Amino acid sequence: MDARLNIIHEDADLLVVNKPADLVCHPTKGDVYSSLISRVRLHLGPDAKAHLVNRLDRETSGVTVVAKNAAAARELGKIWESRAVEKQYLAIVHGHVCEERGVIDAPLGKDAASKVVIKDCVRADGAAAQTEFFVKRRFHRAELELRAPFTLLRIVPRTGRKHQIRIHLAHAGHPIVGDKLYGGDEDLYLALVESRLTEEQRARLILPHHALHAGEVSFEWRGRRVVFRCEPEPWFTGFVAGELIRFA
Repeated sequence: MDARLNIIHEDADLLVVNKPADLVCHPTKGDVYSSLISRVRLHLGPDAKAHLVNRLDRETSGVTVVAKNAAAARELGKIWESRAVEKQYLAIVHGHVCEERGVIDAPLGKDAASKVVIKDCVRADGAAAQTEFFVKRRFHRAELELRAPFTLLRIVPRTGRKHQIRIHLAHAGHPIVGDKLYGGDEDLYLALVESRLTEEQRARLILPHHALHAGEVSFEWRGRRVVFRCEPEPWFTGFVAGELIRFA
């Protein structure tokens, strides 16, 4: 077992890992351990031709599929492009979501009013986007002000737009706990990237990372259905009354 990687599955063509929160997929600085792909290459060896098939935001944890060679990368790329991949996420959001299930159908595009270049928003002329959600649990945290209400959701994205789940949940009035960009004050994100996040700001965020976890990915692979699952990190599960949350 490689301590740098939480490996879910490995064979001759595939490496599937549980990416931790606060790890970028591709390097932004020189440290060889500073990105997921760097750790993958260290694990596979200097001659490896690894390709990340799916990518997660820096603070999103969960299932990440890696092709270990060019042929597998081409096959998997076609599967992803055909939208024949089913994904499920877990998210902890602010407030109690009233509906037991629903679909957020709202087009997404660039947020021209934001100071953050990468930020998108719901806009009428944007690209079509749909996010399905299911309530798993409504709960309170008594130690927080006014017994703050939260909801644990299972999320099934029906499209794959950038930041889609985070934007849609915020648009619905239930931003993800710990989301520095879409939680209502984008200066929290700027403070993070500029290394000036204060303890008061961290307390406002409640959790160290945004509470979004890619828990399951499934697709047809060479004549059979494959399903890869992984559990959220302790800081996530511990916030929901310390219970281990499973998909099965």
